[in-house]
Amino acid sequence: MLRRAVYPGSFDPLTNGHLDIIHRAAEIVDELLVAVVCNPSKSPLFSLEERRQMLSECLRGLPNVRVDCFEGLLVDYMRVQQAGIIVKGLRAVSDFEVEFQMALMNRKLAPEVDTIFLMTSAKHAFLSSSSVKEVVKLGGQVSDMVPPYVEERLLKKFFSR
Repeated sequence: MLRRAVYPGSFDPLTNGHLDIIHRAAEIVDELLVAVVCNPSKSPLFSLEERRQMLSECLRGLPNVRVDCFEGLLVDYMRVQQAGIIVKGLRAVSDFEVEFQMALMNRKLAPEVDTIFLMTSAKHAFLSSSSVKEVVKLGGQVSDMVPPYVEERLLKKFFSR
């Protein structure tokens, strides 16, 4: 039986912490869908298409990883994709509290779907997309926090006017 998993997120932008989770998840499932979530309650820096394109560029070498976008309930997307595993990355206890509650809600809505949690590597535990954006916006260096292609896109977004 094919083990298809979905790693959902806003990826605004993709960080090396996200990449860590993606690479590790790809090793334990047959197929991993990295799904960019369209969340109308958020105001992302990058459009949905820009985020999808950045992910596609950065994940090109992973044969069992596919990039997609979706809106609506994650469990509905899981059913359409015939995926049974949600992958979530954890950095700290505060992440666990939020993700645990979501996992329980998803389990209530779709008992056939399980959530697995992967702890990020310690060297990425401080990383968040919002902190990366803030550092770039204020002129700081993020080359060890994001892939080079993402860094280029961030610099262009903030400083090419």
